[in-house]
Amino acid sequence: MAAMREGARLRLDYSARSLWSVDRMIEGIRRESAPYPAVETVLRGFGAYAGEVIVRQTGGEWWASGGDHWVRTPDGHLWDPIEEARRCYTGDGSLRLLCRDATRGTPRR
Repeated sequence: MAAMREGARLRLDYSARSLWSVDRMIEGIRRESAPYPAVETVLRGFGAYAGEVIVRQTGGEWWASGGDHWVRTPDGHLWDPIEEARRCYTGDGSLRLLCRDATRGTPRR
C-alpha cells in the first residue's frame, strides 16, 4: 500500500472518503485493460485496505478461514472487501459503497 500511496499519490488515511480514490484507481487500472493476474496482488491490497477502513469505522474485526478474509461488523454481518475489490476491477463493485453499507449495517447483494 505504501508503494501505491507514493506512486499514485493516493491519500490513504483510513477514512471512508479515501475509498473514493481507491475506486477511481481500480477503475483506471481496469480501463488500461491490465490482465487480472498482473493486478491480483494490488487488488487484494486495496481490498485489505478497505477492510481495515471498515474495521476502524465500525469497531469490527477481521475473520479468516481457509485463506479467505472477511470483516465482521458488530451487528454480525460478514463483509468481503477483497472480493469487492475484484468486483470493482470487473466494473461491478465499489469499495466506497461497501464501506457505506457496512457502516450502516446494510448487507450488499
